[in-house]
Amino acid sequence: MNLFRHVSFVDCPTSEHLAAVEIMRLQHIIILQNKVDLIQENAAINQHEAIQKFIQGTVADGASVVPISAQLKYNIDVVCEYIIKKIPIPERNFISPPNMIVIRSFDVNKPGYEVDEIRGGVAGGSILRGVLKVNQFIEVRPGIIVKDEVGNMKCTPIYTRIVSLYAEQNELQFAVPGGLIGVGTTMDPTLTRADRLVGQVLGDVGSLPEVFGQLEVNFFLLRRLIGVRTKGSEKQGKVSKLTKGEILMLNIGSMSSGARVIAVKNDLAKLQLTSPVCTSKGEKIALSRRVEKHWRLIGWGMIQAGTTIEVPPCPL
Repeated sequence: MNLFRHVSFVDCPTSEHLAAVEIMRLQHIIILQNKVDLIQENAAINQHEAIQKFIQGTVADGASVVPISAQLKYNIDVVCEYIIKKIPIPERNFISPPNMIVIRSFDVNKPGYEVDEIRGGVAGGSILRGVLKVNQFIEVRPGIIVKDEVGNMKCTPIYTRIVSLYAEQNELQFAVPGGLIGVGTTMDPTLTRADRLVGQVLGDVGSLPEVFGQLEVNFFLLRRLIGVRTKGSEKQGKVSKLTKGEILMLNIGSMSSGARVIAVKNDLAKLQLTSPVCTSKGEKIALSRRVEKHWRLIGWGMIQAGTTIEVPPCPL
């Protein structure tokens, strides 16, 4: 959804997709009607018309609907042409200290490797700003998270060195914002195994945002629950107000964290996070509530303040 931050790819135009698009204030939207090779032509035409009717009156009203088959590469050239001709190139910041959100992490070592064959952990994600370079010394926050004897969370950032950079199958000496980057490091691979670093932030030592354990957010709730019908009615249920003590799910960047509402006043809420998050004031967050055994989007917010967790300085 935020691959370009100016364009949204929606393979199934659900209400949740459209609500997320509206929250992100995306300016350019293209809707992909995928897998048209699996149905008859008249069914594909009916689907196409249904999609256009579905998006009427929404933020996606007037967006192009392109029938495609990703597997057979039908109309992929049309999608590429649309991106090139209709979507302006986003501005990139190459000057600020690098900042990358981690969306995947791997242990690339195979069972049976000898000690001298073991490679460090790999983090994958998108660079938001700045430039990463091979041999650069970097920091990952919040890093290793533990609880002390009384249950307070403590964070120890991970310090490591970049040994390789990859985009697709291309080995790079430096990486810039835009697209997905694989960052090979000297990190212990057990720290990156099975996406353990997802939601963390990677960048220059000492330049990353603070780590928060509590957040104060200015929130906005949707009028109705998306994708949930009330019993005995086709209408969607209303979104009830936030209540003290209830549990929410927050999405901040690539981080998902549970949060308990500890205070609510008008459109301001104080939230206690179950996992610390490295973020900044002014950052947008998505709010979800558990409804009928599923997390449902109920609104969004903007971080106004928070309680930070003290992070030990770099030992080097």
